[in-house]
Amino acid sequence: MAKKEIQTLHSPRLTGGKPGPATQRYLDIALVRDETVVLNDGTLRAVLGVSSINFALKSEEEQEAIIAAYVGFLNSLDFPLQIVIQSRRLNIEEYLNRLAESEKQQTNELLKAQIADYRQFVGELVSLGQIMSKQFYVVVPYDPFTNKRRGFWDRLQEIFTPGAAVRLKEERFQERRKTLMSRVDAIVSNLSSMSLAARLLDTETLIELYYSVYNPELYESQKLNDPSKVRIE
Repeated sequence: MAKKEIQTLHSPRLTGGKPGPATQRYLDIALVRDETVVLNDGTLRAVLGVSSINFALKSEEEQEAIIAAYVGFLNSLDFPLQIVIQSRRLNIEEYLNRLAESEKQQTNELLKAQIADYRQFVGELVSLGQIMSKQFYVVVPYDPFTNKRRGFWDRLQEIFTPGAAVRLKEERFQERRKTLMSRVDAIVSNLSSMSLAARLLDTETLIELYYSVYNPELYESQKLNDPSKVRIE
């Protein structure tokens, strides 16, 4: 958001002389860093982007093998796991704009007419068919409060100030992240047994993902052009 817009939103005429509370205070996320999401309760999350397979097109033997691998995957888990499917209407505006530009530059009248017809056909197809794009994610959690070896006062401090404790103690954060990443490696290995490719989302991609989740309407018109400039700590 531009500096001018921030000043307008915090105008004394609108806030009575005092700026309103930051939006971040209403979110569950304390910070995003090192491919890791730290929540306000002190727990950590890693997010994997996962590919898909067309189960219906597989042979019976392949389907049985996938099911068996999935059952083995579930039985191997000793911690909760979240599977998220994000469905959005397919946005082909940029593609249609490229076609329109190509149509303008085309000197052959026949090809120009064909491009125009194709552009209209694709636009109507997506509009009438309500074609959706789907993204698949696996959220891997780590809850440090399940560690019983820590002292009573340490745990009590983290209960009341979990975000601050993680920020101030880099060594503790790295220890927790290491445990989280070991879980991620195990999940990636298990998913590969089902012919599913999984990729750990980096910090910039995480920011874009959560931005699109919390701002689904704005995301289409105000994308994050350079997420690295967003303050994440």
